Amino acid sequence: MADPKGFLKTTERELPARRPVPVRIMDWKEVYEPGDRAVLKRQAGRCMDCGVPFCHSGCPLGNLIPEWNDLTWRGEGRAAIDRLHATNNFPEFTGRLCPAPCESACVLGINQPAVTIKQVEVSIIDEAFSRGWVEPQPPQRLSGKTVAVVGSGPAGLAAAQQLTRAGHTVVVYERDDRIGGLLRYGIPDFKMEKRHLEARLRQMQAEGTRFRAGVQIGVDIGWDELRARYDAVLLATGSTVPRDLPIPGRDLPGVHFAMEYLVESNKAVAGDDVPNQITAEGKHVVVIGGGDTGADCIGTAHRQGALSVTNLAIGRQPGAERGEHQPWPTMPTLFEVQSAHEEGGERHYLASTVEFLADSAGAVRAVRVAETEFVDGRRVPKSGTEREIPADLVLIAMGFTGPETATFDGDTRPATSDRGAFVRDADYATSEQGVFVAGDAGRGQSLIVWAIAEGRAAAASIDRHLMGSTVLPMPVAPTDVALSVQPA
Repeated sequence: MADPKGFLKTTERELPARRPVPVRIMDWKEVYEPGDRAVLKRQAGRCMDCGVPFCHSGCPLGNLIPEWNDLTWRGEGRAAIDRLHATNNFPEFTGRLCPAPCESACVLGINQPAVTIKQVEVSIIDEAFSRGWVEPQPPQRLSGKTVAVVGSGPAGLAAAQQLTRAGHTVVVYERDDRIGGLLRYGIPDFKMEKRHLEARLRQMQAEGTRFRAGVQIGVDIGWDELRARYDAVLLATGSTVPRDLPIPGRDLPGVHFAMEYLVESNKAVAGDDVPNQITAEGKHVVVIGGGDTGADCIGTAHRQGALSVTNLAIGRQPGAERGEHQPWPTMPTLFEVQSAHEEGGERHYLASTVEFLADSAGAVRAVRVAETEFVDGRRVPKSGTEREIPADLVLIAMGFTGPETATFDGDTRPATSDRGAFVRDADYATSEQGVFVAGDAGRGQSLIVWAIAEGRAAAASIDRHLMGSTVLPMPVAPTDVALSVQPA
């Protein structure tokens, strides 16, 4: 146990301060100030080392949270990162991007603010990188087996690292020009600077993982050719088909999917020349969708110099506290003020988008919205409540419906479910021999921590498929997980 009386002496959560809004919107650096080690030790000491640590069940990775809280409190950073890496390949990603279901399940959270688990996690890995404790772990011997991983997001990278360390020759294919998938081009730098991704990729390359960027399977290399070339294939392409909003004016210039906008922004921040870039500079921006992707668009628009930013969500505003239908230790849906929301703009709930209106030149000029009402369980626009919101740029951030399947040739496409995701069994195997699937491509739109957990689990199944047994840990099976998180 950490400090036996820690939760009695320190009853409040303490987190690093965010940089002042006028300062941080002038750059793309992460929003948080450096943390104070004394505060961190105090917060880690609040962990009670519960007899039944529900934070374990709240975390899909089964992170050993009480153990590394205790080690952090004792100042044993090297041991803490070893325990953290035992279950999580990439705590530098989850510590910045995960919504922390572990904190929702914290036993202390029953009657006090939960332990700052996520902050302790990211502090452990940041110290480990700064002190050179994150070293390559190449395999002691090679198995002679080859694995292709299609997709370089968190699920694909986690599986690739596990399989490489098991001794297999692993090649990661990515259709974009850089490795990282959603981590590279979906997440703005103010949430996670790309230096963290680059540092981890350097470790993976030193371990022996091979990366092939700018290669689209089904176009540059046929699926049949890929399967013939490798002993196993893992599909980790994510859920990338955006949910559309088919209303009048949808095809007007200035109406875009959120990921079109975010990808171009990330490329520009990386120093690329982006011709005809979609930008919010000098524009009235409307973001449709109240989830994380919508918040990413809001923060990006502020940094690009938008005249105004309006965020529309069709549903009700979540409550500030747990509802009776979401008791502890479940992860509740709560009203959240992310860093992007602090930076300005307006948020409107119960707002149904009815139509996109055009100006004299044929581009979008406004969004017509109405109040949402519930009829027979459906959300519909309430007649007579329509109004217009000025909009020179509209970004649709309503979530994703499943993986892309258009590039599969012939009969090679694995079976898909009614929800559009690839069907897999408890071993992450698809209907095609030797083809496995992990992450959002099989689970549906979900959290980064689930992607990493499934990548690790799929790697164990692939290792067992190739070798007859495995020593790799298998955190979760697809039949054991909850339904994917639905967009707000």
